Amino acid sequence: MLFQQRLARWGLPLLIALTLAAGVVSLFVGAGGAVGATPDGEVGYFFSSRVPRTLALILAGVAMALSGMIMQMLARNRFAEPSTAGTIDSATLGVLMVMIFAPGMPVLGKMIAGTIAALIGTGIFMLILRRMPLRDPLMVPLVGIMLGGVIGAVTSFLAYRLDLLQALTGLQTANFSAMMQGRYELMWLALVLSVIAFIAADRFTVAGLGDDMTTNLGLNYGRIVAIGLIIVAMNTALVVVHVGAIPFIGLIVPNLVAMALGDNVRRTAPWVALLGAFLVLVCDIIGRLVNWPYELPLGLVMSVVGAAIFLVILLRPERSKVARA
Repeated sequence: MLFQQRLARWGLPLLIALTLAAGVVSLFVGAGGAVGATPDGEVGYFFSSRVPRTLALILAGVAMALSGMIMQMLARNRFAEPSTAGTIDSATLGVLMVMIFAPGMPVLGKMIAGTIAALIGTGIFMLILRRMPLRDPLMVPLVGIMLGGVIGAVTSFLAYRLDLLQALTGLQTANFSAMMQGRYELMWLALVLSVIAFIAADRFTVAGLGDDMTTNLGLNYGRIVAIGLIIVAMNTALVVVHVGAIPFIGLIVPNLVAMALGDNVRRTAPWVALLGAFLVLVCDIIGRLVNWPYELPLGLVMSVVGAAIFLVILLRPERSKVARA
């Protein structure tokens, strides 16, 4: 009880401070070295490359963490998130189809196609869950992984036949090295979607209680699910189109916050958003430092760090609470 009181009082300000500190470090880490930049060229590089990259990292972390939290509430399962619900694989397929049939389409068009594909794929996942007779906690992510595997196999086949494997690799592994002024601005849409998620937070909490309970409380369950899936699909498509898929963020961040603060989305959403941004920033900094002056893709670093954190969560004595349906 004392820990939770202290966490409620000091935790959020501390997390804000840590995220800001990580953002500042991100601005000044890299082979180009912006520290002590006095020439006009160095200053221009700082504002045209370093600042956009850091902002894109923050927006991507917020988007994927909140998307994971929403998916877990709608699926009523702690293992549900865009990478275990077929959402990322569907968005990747949608973007690849644009590369095949309309290679000159701008980023906005690719994002729209990715959103539609992600919405369809996640909708299929939710329909399968509704028809499952038994909702074992481990069955939900297995269904999503199987669905994603089928979609991913189709995507890989098309990329192989049409010589687009390099483009597909860019979509499947997050890398922020190309984020600069003029290439990241559409990512601000993630902030708008995050605000919508905050506004609908109470509804997502109620939806996590199930269809019947939501209806008894006077809310339209189908409408809440539709809003949530649209937010998840758009966020996922935004991130995939701009930087590629980021694994584990939507899985581990909501679980870590839920273990400390519970399942109230209104209360936990700020924590999830900030922790998601902080974790992405830290992993990107690690990727830039571990192989200096080169850098490792964020997706690779996040896979290692995320897997380690997830194993810690699973091996906790209270893991049954984390995996509850």
